[in-house]
Amino acid sequence: MKSQQLKQLEVWFVTGSQHLYGPKTLEQVAEHSKEIAASFDASTTIPVKVVCKPTGTGSAEIHRICKEANSAENCIGIITWMHTFSPAKMWIHGLQELRKPILHLHTQYNKEIPWDSIDMDFMNLNQSAHGDREFGHIMARMRMNRKVVVGHWQDPKTVQRIAVWSRVAAAWADSRDMLIIRFGDQMNNVAVTDGDKVEAERIFGYHVDYSPIADLVAYQDKVTDKEVAELVKVYEKEYVFADNCIEGGKDRGQVENAARIEIALRRFLEAKGAKAFTTNFDDLAGIDQLPGLASQRLMAEGYGFGAEGDWKTAALFRTMWFMGQGMPKGCSFLEDYTLNFDGENSSILQAHMLEICPLISDEKPRLEVHPLGIGGKNDPARLVFTSKTGPGVAATVVDMGSRFRMIINTVDCIESKKLPKLPVASALWIPQPNFEIGAAAWILAGGTHHTSFSYDLTVEYLEDFAEMAGIEAIVIDKDTTISEFKKELKWNDLYYHLNKGL
Repeated sequence: MKSQQLKQLEVWFVTGSQHLYGPKTLEQVAEHSKEIAASFDASTTIPVKVVCKPTGTGSAEIHRICKEANSAENCIGIITWMHTFSPAKMWIHGLQELRKPILHLHTQYNKEIPWDSIDMDFMNLNQSAHGDREFGHIMARMRMNRKVVVGHWQDPKTVQRIAVWSRVAAAWADSRDMLIIRFGDQMNNVAVTDGDKVEAERIFGYHVDYSPIADLVAYQDKVTDKEVAELVKVYEKEYVFADNCIEGGKDRGQVENAARIEIALRRFLEAKGAKAFTTNFDDLAGIDQLPGLASQRLMAEGYGFGAEGDWKTAALFRTMWFMGQGMPKGCSFLEDYTLNFDGENSSILQAHMLEICPLISDEKPRLEVHPLGIGGKNDPARLVFTSKTGPGVAATVVDMGSRFRMIINTVDCIESKKLPKLPVASALWIPQPNFEIGAAAWILAGGTHHTSFSYDLTVEYLEDFAEMAGIEAIVIDKDTTISEFKKELKWNDLYYHLNKGL
């Protein structure tokens, strides 16, 4: 399904050849390229437009296409394919210029060799088997970050891998101008959620701005009672109301105050052009309550969120939400909260004080108001639910001093028992390959207690994003062993030490 935001974006399909084979061959190359690009563009799996560009047959021509891709706002990357043998020296200047993600598709127009009729004309036309190796060599020599997809262009598995890359390329383009607003600073003395904001802007494109909570209060004071009443009606349609929250309930006023904060926060972010934000319960002067309900609902709309000033997780959530547009199961900010030791079923309760995205709920959320016991403010409204069950992926980005590291863990969300005295949204998961190894590997890698989580994405999406960003990616999955994992961490340290500054 092509979501509204994604279908406005384009990837360019660029085929390589040369003039050696004559005009008739080049005409066939062009026709084949148009057919393949049109097939990708018509696919319901690939969520963006696929635009066929002229065949690259010389250095100047290729250089021009790459420069045009850089300047075209809607172009989020290029797919390259060498239909015939395209001498790679003529790609050097264009690839040096290119600043958009690149996918190298190793395919062939015909699916099978026509054994009875194959001749030299056919061989000269269908040379991807060595044309793509020539092209692959020059990108390897230039140490270019790229994705290589191998398979016939009509194979659904090939199309799916291109779709993954195109969603990631779209999210990468979205991150290049991501403004993240921080209300308050980092939670005092916390290390793992902080990091180098200057380097993050250079690497990812994130711009992190501090805004005093007073700026939000100014917006809040302009929200009318009529606007609050209209939003509360929306709440009544979308959620089950606890008895103390219904009209006439003792905490109805807190629901209305939460709605006022939500309206103000949304307007503030829209006015700033921000795509993500963080809050901190240490900085709430002038705000009635911690904006938990507002954060939950804004996450569902695609705003990135991080608690206690965690701007890296706020950015990663926005990126994972952007990748997963139109997918059915949802994503959320989550936090490792408390452990449940139960042998092979040992698990981690994922929750937070308030701010879990309702996209992952397995039920119609309940809107409730309860004391928080932290922050010193009035009782906050929040949506309470348990998550869906099933496989998912959790990820975080940490600053290792010499580089950013993305840590990716495949997890299995399992059914949770009722939490009658803990009125928060929650998930319960077992990290792969099991609780002991998964948790140990996460800790060894320096992972945060905050994660961005998705049911819809897979490791491939996040590895593609790390590849585009040129950052380290560490995967913890069903095949992880602690001994091999520790070796990988040491090898990576050596690699980044040797390549520092290159």
